Amino acid sequence: MERLAVETVVYRPVGEVYDFLEAFPGYADYSEHLDRVDELDPGPGERARYALRFSWWKLEYTARSAVTETVENERIEWTLLGDFDASGRWLVGERPLSEGAPDWAETATAVRFEVAYAPESAHSGLVDLPTLVSLDWVVEKVTPKIEAEARTVVERAVADLEGRQRSVELAVETGADAERSAFPAEE
Repeated sequence: MERLAVETVVYRPVGEVYDFLEAFPGYADYSEHLDRVDELDPGPGERARYALRFSWWKLEYTARSAVTETVENERIEWTLLGDFDASGRWLVGERPLSEGAPDWAETATAVRFEVAYAPESAHSGLVDLPTLVSLDWVVEKVTPKIEAEARTVVERAVADLEGRQRSVELAVETGADAERSAFPAEE
């Protein structure tokens, strides 16, 4: 499994951040390659289910995901359903204001996005590939885009939550470094 984690601090109350992240259909506004998110009826044991319409280059793919567990103001767990093996979670936790916090900040929330995925679980039947394009080539090109998209989604969500643009410090971990850890980490 490949792993990726992106962490930052948002200067908003933890409940507001959690509610924002739980509103999953809005994610399409933050991603260059996620065109649309449709809410579906949840299956047994699911909190919610979504169809995510992705497009990149000449490829289009609709993934189905399910929110499998939520703990209010702490975490949102999800998994992809079907052919591609991936799962992840959003974690939120209160954090004391640091000395480097903006003057306007009144509260701070640590936010961490974690994903684990198995590129080898992709197969040629997942997407309709153009002639002479191999799935291995697609996986090689898409893998670095996953990190870039995670960064973009977190940065744009922070701007919306805080109601202003600012330079957002992101801690990005990949591979073994992105293993699940104690959260929230203290500054």
